[in-house]
Amino acid sequence: MSKLPELAAWLERRLPALLAEHQVPGASVAVYAGGEIADHAAGVLNKATGVEADVDSLFQIGSITKIWTTTLAMQLVDEGVLDLDRPVREYLPEFALADADAAARITVRQLTCHTSGFEGDIFTDTGRGDDCVEKLVATLADVPQLFAPGEMFSYNNAAFCVLGRVVEVLRGKPFNTCLAEHLFVPLGLTHAAPSPYEAIRFRAALGHLTPGPGADPEPAGSWALTPSNAPAGAMLAMRPRDLVTFAGMHLRDGEGPDGTRVLSAGSARAMRERQVELPDLGLMGRAWGLGWSLYDETVIGHDGGTIGQSAFLRLAPGHDVAVALLTNGGNPMPVYAEVVGHVLKELTGIELPPLPVPDPGAPRVDATRYVGEYSSSVADIVVSQDDDGRVWVERVPKGIFAELAKPEKTELLPLNGDTLILAEPTQGMYLPHAFVGDDGTGRALYLHTGRADRRVSA
Repeated sequence: MSKLPELAAWLERRLPALLAEHQVPGASVAVYAGGEIADHAAGVLNKATGVEADVDSLFQIGSITKIWTTTLAMQLVDEGVLDLDRPVREYLPEFALADADAAARITVRQLTCHTSGFEGDIFTDTGRGDDCVEKLVATLADVPQLFAPGEMFSYNNAAFCVLGRVVEVLRGKPFNTCLAEHLFVPLGLTHAAPSPYEAIRFRAALGHLTPGPGADPEPAGSWALTPSNAPAGAMLAMRPRDLVTFAGMHLRDGEGPDGTRVLSAGSARAMRERQVELPDLGLMGRAWGLGWSLYDETVIGHDGGTIGQSAFLRLAPGHDVAVALLTNGGNPMPVYAEVVGHVLKELTGIELPPLPVPDPGAPRVDATRYVGEYSSSVADIVVSQDDDGRVWVERVPKGIFAELAKPEKTELLPLNGDTLILAEPTQGMYLPHAFVGDDGTGRALYLHTGRADRRVSA
């Protein structure tokens, strides 16, 4: 007997109180199990208008889009026109980076699993035309290489813009058109929008930002990130039911809800195979496949964040179960932990691993290996140790993030080996900071928080 009615009743009882407790204006949840779907929504889409969230409301899914982009690429693999292990240059001869040798060697596969090694948070606004992704890729010629292609993992938005451009070139169509024709239509999706211009036809959530500690979330001043980053997750919005319909296709190894073959079984399974291991980074999982984050042997998924919106997708392939949670501000992490944790435990017996937390009583460490300056295109970071032995990290956002976040200085506490953890939570999560590599003097070469920020001084 299906447990979905019982879960739907639990969501109806629990979700409104959970949102109020954690200052989340609105949220929508969908649960897929063996071909059946249950969904529920609560709260408001926009605190300024008071429009209520319902199950057909669209929320942005952020970087979960990367799974859609990878799926579009794997369809081309199925058609025999794309080879994951060929250099990107074979499909984009104009692809250039500051390191010419690296640009010539980077493969399509490395784009899909964040191992291409170049700086990844490039959010240049190149306009709203159909050529915006093409123009973004053309701006990468001066982007530095952090490490040799294939050497390690570093989350890379720009790599997925390059992958999206590969799709555009091989299809001869803009990325948004590829999404609609090759995924929305064969999956029968009715409430999915590749950009704000389509989303306006539906009830759409606005993100909310918290101006300061303890303050109530306020409506964000803009709806989406730049269109140039659409393949990485800047624009795509949908209702959770449509998101888990897409997830269900992957759980059925590429078969759509009506039996349509959307992706070959081999490609769907290949996307779930381990490609690279990760440092101990908490919510990001322990390994990465092609597009997918691999949390353990039983759960895969991806998260997404845009301007004041957070999205969570988890699949349990061995149980034919998926759950999506989409939110529009506040503190979504405890909501994720309870809702997604409850659904997975009830339907599969799987328990989400607890998120890492600091131990205030942990002994002080010698931080000589960690102290110094690290930098990327989105932040300058200084790690220091004071006379009392306490370790601090100061992050100064820059670029597009300078408008969305303020400089912060927070204590780091020992967690595990060369991984330290913030003493204070950010959006409900204590973020691990892994120090990896060696600069030749025994100091860490990278500060890794999902992105590998390279040391720029001692």
